Amino acid sequence: MAEEKLTDKAYATEIPHLEDVKNYVGKELGLSEWHTITQEQINDFGKTTDDNQWIHVNPELAAKHSPYKKPIAHGFLILSLASKFCFETFKILDISMGLNYGLDKVRFTNAAPVDSLIRARVSLLTAEDVPGGLRYKMMLVFELKNQEKPACVAEFIAQAYANSNK
Repeated sequence: MAEEKLTDKAYATEIPHLEDVKNYVGKELGLSEWHTITQEQINDFGKTTDDNQWIHVNPELAAKHSPYKKPIAHGFLILSLASKFCFETFKILDISMGLNYGLDKVRFTNAAPVDSLIRARVSLLTAEDVPGGLRYKMMLVFELKNQEKPACVAEFIAQAYANSNK
């Protein structure tokens, strides 16, 4: 898929019918708003996952020993934003249920220091019929403001079922 960036302004794609999703394979679906990575968010993620490494949760040690001179977000904290960014950028209007089906490929390519601004550029890679619905794969590029390399690139798999009442 071409890495052509269509816009730098946040937008979302609304698709009226599930069967129309296939028409968007190979296209960008949307660009989320910027999201600030806060120390509180990093700390909460560390407590929840029991991952309290100093590089994430100790600003004093990070200032002294980290090449970033401040704490960085856990890689999986960035990845945990995938559902939020997909919801902001891509809507199928006639579905009755959607599922996060998992991940295919994930690459963490850059650190996200505390107070970083991050957003996701979402594109549709594949779409295939399943009984009663559609399984599709999206590529999410988690961009960091003022950084050339993204924080993460992931292939996110979802499944949606048609609303038979409409």
